[in-house]
Amino acid sequence: MSEAVLCGFASHFPSHDIQRALVTKPPPDRNLTRMAERSLLTDGLCGDCHVFTRGLKAMELRVRSGIVHVVDDDASFRKAMERRLTQAGYEVSTYASAQHLLDCVPSESVPGCILLDVRIPGLSGPELQERLHELGSMLPIIFLTGHPDIPTTVRTIKAGADDFLTKPVTSVQLLQAIERAIAHHEVTRGLKSKLDIVRAHVSALTPREREVFALIVRGNTNKQVARAIGGTERTIKAHRHMVMEKMQVQSLAELVSLAERVGVLDSASHSRQTA
Repeated sequence: MSEAVLCGFASHFPSHDIQRALVTKPPPDRNLTRMAERSLLTDGLCGDCHVFTRGLKAMELRVRSGIVHVVDDDASFRKAMERRLTQAGYEVSTYASAQHLLDCVPSESVPGCILLDVRIPGLSGPELQERLHELGSMLPIIFLTGHPDIPTTVRTIKAGADDFLTKPVTSVQLLQAIERAIAHHEVTRGLKSKLDIVRAHVSALTPREREVFALIVRGNTNKQVARAIGGTERTIKAHRHMVMEKMQVQSLAELVSLAERVGVLDSASHSRQTA
C-alpha cells in the first residue's frame, strides 16, 4: 500500500483507530483509494498521520521471511490475520482448533512461530502449548486473548511463551512480537543444529572411546584412566587422540565444553554416584 493511499485512508478514520483498522478491517476499495489520492495535500502527507504513515511504511519495506501458524476458532479473525501477515511478507497457515494443528504438526525446517488464542473449543491454548512441548516442538508461541487474566498469563509465560497479547492488537505491536518470536526460533534452530552435530560425533565413538571420553572430561590423566578401565597409558593416549579427532576439537577445554552441551558430564557424575 503506498504512502499516499495510507494517508488518504487514514483521513476516513479517527486517528486513534488507524492502527487497529489495519488489522480488523479489510483494505479500502478502489473508489476509496481514488478518493484518497485526490484528497492528498501537496506534500503527500496529511498532518496527523505523518508520523504513523512514515513508521508503518518503514515496517512494510522491511524484508520478512518465515511462516506464522494462526490458531483461532474465529474464522473472520483468521482471515484478517492471514491477509495482514501475508501483506507483511510472511507465509501463513491457519487452524480452526488446537487439534487441527496437532493433526499436522508444523515442520520446523523454516523459521516460524505460532499465534495462538487462549480460549478455543476443545483443547485450550495453554493445553496445546503443553502438548507441543511434549512433542519436542521448538516453535515460539505468541498468545492472543480477548479475556486476559493474570493466572493464565503467568502460566503460559512460565511454560515458555514468547509473548502474551490482548485483542484487539495493533499492527505494529503484532508485527514486532512476530519478528521477535521468529528471530528467537532462528537462534534456537541454529543451536539445535549444532547440538545434533555434536551428538553425531559422540555416536561415532567406539564403546571404549566413550569410556575414555567420559573420564578425561572429568579431569583424569591418561594414567588414571588406564588404571580405571584397564590398559596401558600408551593405549589410553591413542584412544584419547581418536576421541579428539572424531569430536573435531583441538584442546581439552573444547572437549569439556562439548561434553557439557550433550550431558556427558552429568552421565559420568551419575555413574560414579551409582557405582
